[in-house]
Amino acid sequence: MKVHVLDKSGKALMPTKRFGKVRRMLKQKKAKVVQRKPFTIQLLFETTTHTQDLTLGIDSGYKYIGVSVVSEKEELLSAELELLDGVKKRLKERSDYRKQRRSRKRHREPRFDNRITSKKKGWFAPTVQHKLDTHIRFIDMLKGILPISKTIIEVANFDIQKIKNPEITGKQYQEGEMMGFWNLREYILHRDKHTCQNPDCKNNEAHPILEIHHIVFRDNEGTDAPSNLITLCNKCHTSANHKKGKYLYEWQTKKPKLNKFRDATFMSTVRFRLVNLKDVTHTYGYITKNNRIRLGIKKTHYNDAFVIAGGTEHKRVKPIFFKQSRSNNRSLQKFYDAKYIDLRTGKKVAAAELHCGRTRRSKNTNGENLKGFRGQKISKGRKTIRKQRYFYQPNDLVYFEGNLCKVIGTMNKGKSVKLDNKKNPDPKKLKPCKYGKGIVAI
Repeated sequence: MKVHVLDKSGKALMPTKRFGKVRRMLKQKKAKVVQRKPFTIQLLFETTTHTQDLTLGIDSGYKYIGVSVVSEKEELLSAELELLDGVKKRLKERSDYRKQRRSRKRHREPRFDNRITSKKKGWFAPTVQHKLDTHIRFIDMLKGILPISKTIIEVANFDIQKIKNPEITGKQYQEGEMMGFWNLREYILHRDKHTCQNPDCKNNEAHPILEIHHIVFRDNEGTDAPSNLITLCNKCHTSANHKKGKYLYEWQTKKPKLNKFRDATFMSTVRFRLVNLKDVTHTYGYITKNNRIRLGIKKTHYNDAFVIAGGTEHKRVKPIFFKQSRSNNRSLQKFYDAKYIDLRTGKKVAAAELHCGRTRRSKNTNGENLKGFRGQKISKGRKTIRKQRYFYQPNDLVYFEGNLCKVIGTMNKGKSVKLDNKKNPDPKKLKPCKYGKGIVAI
């Protein structure tokens, strides 16, 4: 472990192991603490700015980023960042809230300026753009605490069709598994022989209504790939069977594991943008793998980054693990469903679970009407509007009675803060230490 040092103007200097001198400078007010982990100080007096050549190696990825900074003799920093997930789900939630709000407002003429075809050149989907921006932000953060002179990043281009079928050649790329079918639904029904694929199906109708089901749900990163789709009848494909504890929910883990190509697609999409970053050179995965195996190093993201940076027999350091959390929740409105007693089980359930069975305009596709099983009403459905943002947020670090604690949340309209030590003190008795939003060391 080393202490990272910044000069008076904020420029990165070489890290130091002289902990006694660092302690004295902090005590004498000649330096101040900039961040807790990795521990960084800033000098408050003028000093020389001699530095060494440092190389930053980056193992880029869809879910994790590995980094390593090496000098000529030793490794100075090793880290792994877990990227934020669920951007698509939050965008869908925002869209739903906006549709509800607009339905209660006056009619507005449709607009056609915000379409994919009108996007600027180089436009990426929000999920991809967010992960790309995080790569750039993390690189800038590391360059802010270490005098990095060279950056090497690993990129890759994946042939998804070749991964699925190693023997594919020539015109076979244009002849996919759905060739000859009008659409995806027709292909899935034909593949499943127009029968419900639930082995415990109790639908005895001669011509049941068939629907297409996502094995891994869409809100759980399920795709529209044929391998993730299956045929079910309308008696099996109900909202109740999608709930936790029901068989459609359990299928997500019990069914054979599906190949997901999100990470491969992401790397193929952003590789040129990463390569064209300022003062960045690139390498490829097969080179990294060959060097790592030759050196006998275990496969991890930060070990790959060490190899990418040119590390061989350098003295290693303990890796730091970072996690990216949501910086801000700008949603002002929250909806809470009504609660009823289910007459069949006697348990409290949401009103949405005991629905009328109507899913489409056509009455032929109606499911079972479960409203008759609604017993005593426990609570009304309600919408709440957040009127203010509280100072202490989840995952913030605070001092309480001399101890370092983590904030779980705010209660009683900001009158108390819930901590991980099971105490709920007044916010005035807390002293902030570190905010837990964005890229945070864990």
